[in-house]
Amino acid sequence: MPRQLVAYDPDWPAQFERIAAELRAHGDPAWVVEHIGSTAVPGMRAKPIIDLAVRVADMADFARHREALERFGWRLGSGVRTHPVMVFESDGIRTRIAHFFPAVDWDDVNQRILRDWLLTHPMDADRYTHAKCDAVAAAARGQSSYNEAKTPVIQEIVDRAREARGLPSVPVSDK
Repeated sequence: MPRQLVAYDPDWPAQFERIAAELRAHGDPAWVVEHIGSTAVPGMRAKPIIDLAVRVADMADFARHREALERFGWRLGSGVRTHPVMVFESDGIRTRIAHFFPAVDWDDVNQRILRDWLLTHPMDADRYTHAKCDAVAAAARGQSSYNEAKTPVIQEIVDRAREARGLPSVPVSDK
């Protein structure tokens, strides 16, 4: 079962800035790093895990810096199949997740599109928060996984956000 959702923490943006600086210091100083996920949306309930999107030149760029990131404590993790994901744990608890995207895909990254949409559409942000709370409850009852339960709402919101940008619908589930 996922950790419980917590109220928005106004320190999350500062945590993101520190983590982004660490990623650049142990990776490439030129990387663009953005705060994504629910902790990037002021007022949204979330698992207290900072999600980051990292724009790398290409997968070879990621591969060149992977070992240095691993020495710092990051490790490959996640069931995501579409791009590399590294996680960072403190005392056995996941606190950070970094998603690495090649520059060629950057403008079409669903995680960035969703974040941007939620920042400007508070009704959808509220709907997504409710879907996440329902997903935690469904996971606790053993009815579905947390991610599986919230995916239909994410798909609907991302479809509208992509359509507004003139982009086609694509599956949001990448596991």
